Amino acid sequence: MSKTLLVIHHTPSPYMQEMFEAVVSGATDPEIEGVDVVRRPALAVSPTDVLSAHGYLLGSPANLGYMSGALKHAFDVCYYPCLDAARGRPFGLYLHGNEGTEGAERGVDSITTGLGWVKAAEYVVVSGKPDKADLQACWELGATVAAQLMP
Repeated sequence: MSKTLLVIHHTPSPYMQEMFEAVVSGATDPEIEGVDVVRRPALAVSPTDVLSAHGYLLGSPANLGYMSGALKHAFDVCYYPCLDAARGRPFGLYLHGNEGTEGAERGVDSITTGLGWVKAAEYVVVSGKPDKADLQACWELGATVAAQLMP
């Protein structure tokens, strides 16, 4: 039986789109078998989406020093319905910020700790235009989290 990797993303800019595409490319690499990658915009994700997944990739711009309102909304909608049922599941995070991302990282850490999710890879944090190394790091993030779900 295949496992599901849920990509919860807020992709409002060309830079976030590049990062999203690189993450998805890594997660859907042909060498990764038995993992279905489901993409959901953060404003459309439901508790059922989260409960049906076995791992998560989170993508957000860092706006005014915090995660996007869209990603926060996804957590608000899913937190209590998923609180005990999703413990121990792996997740990864990619962020784009032009001014500081520390608050966004702290916010995601706090919420995922409460949910009992397990950080599966180092976060990918990009400032300015993503370069080749940044996009490679995004690809590796997607591939790493997906590979951890392989049967």
